[in-house]
Amino acid sequence: MMRKVILFAVALLFVSCARTYDPLAGKEVFTLLPTEKEVQIGKMYVPMAIDENDGRYPDREVQQYIQEIGQKIARHTPRKLNYQFYLVNTQAVNAFALPGGFVFVNRGLVLSLNKEDELAGVIAHELAHINARHHAKFLEKMYGMNILLSVASIFAYQTKYGDILMNFGKIGAQLISLKWSRDQEREADRLGVRFAYEAGYDPRGLLDTFKIFKKMEKVKQPEWLLTHPLPETRIKEVKELIAKLDLNRPLIKDTPRFHRIKKKLEETKPSFDLFYQAKEKLVQKKKLAALELLNKSLQLFPDNNASLTLKAFILLSEDKYREGTELAVKATKLDELYFKPHFFAGYGYFKLKQYEKSIYYLEKAKNLIPDFPDVYYFLGRSYEALGRLSEAAKNYRKALQLSDGKRGWEKDAERRLRRILGS
Repeated sequence: MMRKVILFAVALLFVSCARTYDPLAGKEVFTLLPTEKEVQIGKMYVPMAIDENDGRYPDREVQQYIQEIGQKIARHTPRKLNYQFYLVNTQAVNAFALPGGFVFVNRGLVLSLNKEDELAGVIAHELAHINARHHAKFLEKMYGMNILLSVASIFAYQTKYGDILMNFGKIGAQLISLKWSRDQEREADRLGVRFAYEAGYDPRGLLDTFKIFKKMEKVKQPEWLLTHPLPETRIKEVKELIAKLDLNRPLIKDTPRFHRIKKKLEETKPSFDLFYQAKEKLVQKKKLAALELLNKSLQLFPDNNASLTLKAFILLSEDKYREGTELAVKATKLDELYFKPHFFAGYGYFKLKQYEKSIYYLEKAKNLIPDFPDVYYFLGRSYEALGRLSEAAKNYRKALQLSDGKRGWEKDAERRLRRILGS
């Protein structure tokens, strides 16, 4: 009963409408999701987005480049948020954003582009979705009075109200793969063209990107088009928008730096191609073939954190705990926001009976993605091994609460929890 009261009380904090100033509209509006909560939701899902896309590309110069282009455009957006930009490893030709100012550019997208103004056009378009509050409006619509408990529970996990997790993964999956309506795309085009132009970029770069996508569509539809529909009417409207701008002023079309960054991605592409081949072999349960491909991948690019993580997983599944753990730890150092290697490192150290190190990495994993039940189970085992029984019991409870009943350790967790509570 008390738990229901707490959930209801927390929910009311979010159900109540708040007045907030909308700089895009230039007036105060009512919203169920104030800006600070929108940012909080987006930030919580950054690690999930990174994990879903095989980690961040492990090169500081590349990440800095994406960050600088993004910030240059963001300075010309009306919503003054702490924008963050990431280049992720996936080969999918796509870019996407999370609520509150977090933008993701895929490695595959940059490889498909020819000039910096094309990249700027896509980033400006994603910033437009954030500035038009499209993600926030989706949350308000889908998680209103009846379902807002799910959103509230995400925040409650990090507050004194308790570690209640409900629908975390479901909401994250929806945010990462939101499909925009034609009206939303029309608004994002209008704003994106404006943001790119005011930042000094040639807005025709977005049209060139559309042409690239249309050519690719004949072979395989780019993932960006799955969530950003591109009818001919939309291309026509963007042309009309651009025609109204002064295109004779100095505008950035391309830079040598874009080509230097793209060359880096091209040089490491064979390594990532081998990684994706290894993933396919693993699906086919051909571990040896997958390992051979990963070894070749890492010979070509030793810092390929996606390959390091997948190889660590295979080695750990073959009881090669020391080698697998070492690879996982290396991957965590290349990307501190990448969930999988943190979990694998924690699991490996548990198997090696190095419980303090296991707890260190598992706690980090828990803070990145807080609804993965196996993390809690192995945290419970590690805390129990160190005699820290209250922490062990808490983690066993959470593991059982989050489990789908098919993890394989449920009966053991129940037995251990009963033993602790009875001691």
